[in-house]
Amino acid sequence: MNRAWWMACAVLTASLAGATPPVPAVTVVYAGHLIDGTGAPPRGLIAVEIRAGHISAVVDRARYVAPAGVQVVDLGAATLLPGLIDTHTHLFLQGEVPEEGGYDAQLLKHPQSFRAARAVVSARRALEQGFTTLRDLETEGAGYGDVGIKEAIEAGYIEGPRLFVVTRAISTTGGYPLEGYAPEINVPKGAQLIDGPVAARKAAREQLDNGADWIKVYMTHRSWLDAAGHLVTQPTLTLEELRAITDETHGWGRKVACHAYNGIGLQRALDGGCDSIEHGLEMTDAQIAQLKRMDLWYVPTLAVYYRDWDPAGTPSGERDRVRAAVHAVTFQKALAAGVKIAFGTDMGGIPWNEPIAQEFDREVALGMTPMQAIQSATTKAAELLGQAGTLGVVAPGALADLMAVDGDPLADIARLAQVRFVMKNGQVVHQHMLSADGASR
Repeated sequence: MNRAWWMACAVLTASLAGATPPVPAVTVVYAGHLIDGTGAPPRGLIAVEIRAGHISAVVDRARYVAPAGVQVVDLGAATLLPGLIDTHTHLFLQGEVPEEGGYDAQLLKHPQSFRAARAVVSARRALEQGFTTLRDLETEGAGYGDVGIKEAIEAGYIEGPRLFVVTRAISTTGGYPLEGYAPEINVPKGAQLIDGPVAARKAAREQLDNGADWIKVYMTHRSWLDAAGHLVTQPTLTLEELRAITDETHGWGRKVACHAYNGIGLQRALDGGCDSIEHGLEMTDAQIAQLKRMDLWYVPTLAVYYRDWDPAGTPSGERDRVRAAVHAVTFQKALAAGVKIAFGTDMGGIPWNEPIAQEFDREVALGMTPMQAIQSATTKAAELLGQAGTLGVVAPGALADLMAVDGDPLADIARLAQVRFVMKNGQVVHQHMLSADGASR
């Protein structure tokens, strides 16, 4: 399917008559408190001035003199933060709900136009939750549909977060679903499958040429427990295959995200030039040290591994519990070692009607301070995307992506799931009624 087809689907499903209205010449946002994303202590009673979609000033409210005709947004006592960034999502997945046929039904039964329509809804839900930017890590069999959604958002036909897209992702024969069907039946796969360095490089070129901002590779696939109860994961790409992909991608000035659970596949990801490790369920001390030494990113996606466990006492159920246990240990060690950690959820693996902010709860439960958790989804995530100073911060020169919540998320991180106001590129895209004290009405 070509890009234009996807864009047309997105436009039709959004039911919008035209492009986004122009941003006011000058807007000022007043708030009771500001957490600016840098890790600095919160500030009280602030004014954020916005011109041409960018922040032009951040000053104490008492010192701000509004220009004539300015548009005022008064958030009362609410806490203002930068627009949040989720660096690991799947807009074209809707969870793996068994009663709806699970993962397989999404690839086998749903027309791609239907999947595009649901992706539009998911994008809007993310935006309303304060996530103004997503790195969407592959379409799971929906081809280059993410490029079309991105283009429709940028053109103003639909509302959604700013997208950095991966398109199809890359794995090997035997390295990705759909699986378990008769061998004489050709079924679709959720990723582009390759074998050998030449095919690997070609796949990267195809995806980059068709609009991929990042390339994603699956360095591991199936996982199970060995006789001693240790987690074992099937490796996929060889080191030579991965190096062909990273060499090609870096030559285009872009980066590579590596899905890797543990073991051989994770080690190849570290050695083969990956820029971010996704999930990283179990890393040795030496691997964590290598991650730190090479200044690579870790996107752990914690919450998704605490759900949908198979029954206790079954091989898969015991594996699920071990995965969560070793993941917690790895996260805590990586945090203590000073590894760069960015916020990612694997939304799509988690249904989009659930709160994205549940990941913050897991980060804090496993040792991050609330401020570190907020930074993981603001300045840290922006740095991973190469957008430091532009996204993830409330400061002059940054894009005017803002969100606000009631109360103090540093005292209660769950406040980040109760979003009252969202602005993207200087335009209000979501707002609950707020009273003068900042409480929702």
